[in-house]
Amino acid sequence: CIRDRSKSVVTSRRSFIKGAVAGAVSAGVAPVMAAPAPQNGLPAKWDGEADVVIVGFGGAGATTGIVAAQNGAKVIILEKNPQNHHYSNTRMSGGIFHCPFKDGDPKALKDYAQAMFSGENIDWKEEGEIPEYSEGLAQLWADLSPTNLEFLQSLDPAFIGGSQPGFNKASFPNFPGAKECKYNAYRATYQKRMKNFNQKSVDSPKEETSSGEAFWRCLEEGVKKQGDNIKVYYETPACSLLKNAKGEVVGVVATQNGKPVYFRGKKAVVLCSGGYEYNKPMRQAFLEGPGVDGWAFYGTTSNTGDGIAMGMAAGAGLQKVGKSAARVIVPAQTRYNGMRIGSITPAVGSANSIVVDNYGNRYEAETKVTDNPSRYFFYKAAVTFDISSLSYPRTPSWMIFDEKLRTSKPLVGLGISTVGYGFIDWDEKNEKPIASGLILKADSIEELANKIKQHPENKGRMIPANLVEQVTRFNKFCDDKKDADFGRRPATLGKIEQGPFYAMPLVAGGPNTKGGLLADADRRVLAWDGTPIPRLYSVGEIASALKFVYQGGGNLTECLVYGRHVGKNVAGLPDTTL
Repeated sequence: CIRDRSKSVVTSRRSFIKGAVAGAVSAGVAPVMAAPAPQNGLPAKWDGEADVVIVGFGGAGATTGIVAAQNGAKVIILEKNPQNHHYSNTRMSGGIFHCPFKDGDPKALKDYAQAMFSGENIDWKEEGEIPEYSEGLAQLWADLSPTNLEFLQSLDPAFIGGSQPGFNKASFPNFPGAKECKYNAYRATYQKRMKNFNQKSVDSPKEETSSGEAFWRCLEEGVKKQGDNIKVYYETPACSLLKNAKGEVVGVVATQNGKPVYFRGKKAVVLCSGGYEYNKPMRQAFLEGPGVDGWAFYGTTSNTGDGIAMGMAAGAGLQKVGKSAARVIVPAQTRYNGMRIGSITPAVGSANSIVVDNYGNRYEAETKVTDNPSRYFFYKAAVTFDISSLSYPRTPSWMIFDEKLRTSKPLVGLGISTVGYGFIDWDEKNEKPIASGLILKADSIEELANKIKQHPENKGRMIPANLVEQVTRFNKFCDDKKDADFGRRPATLGKIEQGPFYAMPLVAGGPNTKGGLLADADRRVLAWDGTPIPRLYSVGEIASALKFVYQGGGNLTECLVYGRHVGKNVAGLPDTTL
């Protein structure tokens, strides 16, 4: 095992983050003595034993562990982060989860889920994404997703599913079953009158939280209720799997305080360690377009593809690894593992702004960047390859806006994501990124175009006359109340006319990658030939079911649906032998 010694993100918001960067040991975890070196692949002595070992303590790992414990299993969860800097994608998310109404048609719900996952039940779809397993995945979704709120409230009766306008319906109305399934989604909260999440909420009493923070606090309550049946080892990154002579996965090798430690999973090992957002070789191998500088992500920096690498080393196949839930977002100047950290950027598509390519031309209705559901695959537009110039003309893209928008609201989400959890420093009036040079400022559109042209990432491609013409044309559309070029929503047509003027770079990115390990409907990890790797399972973004399209909140939903299913199944398995 090789411990990740990459330089961590340094933030100034909280002393405990600085402590984590310095390698502070989390409280509450007793030190363990490293076992002797493995003999014939297995250790002579295990440092910890349980029925089920789970790698990763986010929404997928927590749900799987809770349900396994509820069904009589002893559980060990291995988490790479310190306890006081434990920020998963689940916790940093918007806290949206699907919970279709129970009076909807179950068959319609299954059909709609199968269309989202794979699409082979859609007449015009050329090829299903996961046709061998999509029906089983969809059946579980139909069986369990309508009880997601009920499950969470069983963990903590104080938890509330807040109404979420725009998410309380099927995002794809032309899909089979969309109308009859009575689709719905909630936003996690503990507040009867939900307020916007703010940076203080992470340190606030549970009752004052909402979004991903509330969702995570609920799962934490569920873990605590299991008492000694779940033990979490913080600062214990897993790095390889152990098999017995039969080829069954029987344990995990991890590191603790720089030494190898060995954990026995008598019934199963479940990989819940997320995607590969901050693994440079994987990004270069799998992502479309310039995988390093052409992308940014606004989830946890802890997602470095560990579980994917472990699964591959154990013989796992891969599936649709290039898939992401992504749009175009602002990349910060902060980096981790040499890659940009981004922020959720809800201001894209606002009045008084447009988005242009490196030549100064608009290329889509800007509202598609943030509207549901197009926002979750807008990255496809961003990484378009020009076969004549052999370049990516929209990497980066540029958000052009005026003083009216700059002073009206934050351009990024201040309460969730990387800003809300202290990875990026941003202010309400957007002055800090201007002062740092991330956002360019000019007194005229022509001057702004020339500043973009001089920017190293533009590579001199900007044509100032193009940008001037595009802004003039857009302003006329605002007068006409109709975007004649791209059909942008009329309510967002506000002129770019109040100087000074600004340009902010945008690159492909979002909360997480979705592709990864090949797994079946029961979430058993599979070899390339489709045979299961015995006693190895995966839940969450490491092997997302949402391979075709994505509806907001889908990743938290699959944590609940498949975590519950896998947790129950593995708890009932017989013990393996060594």
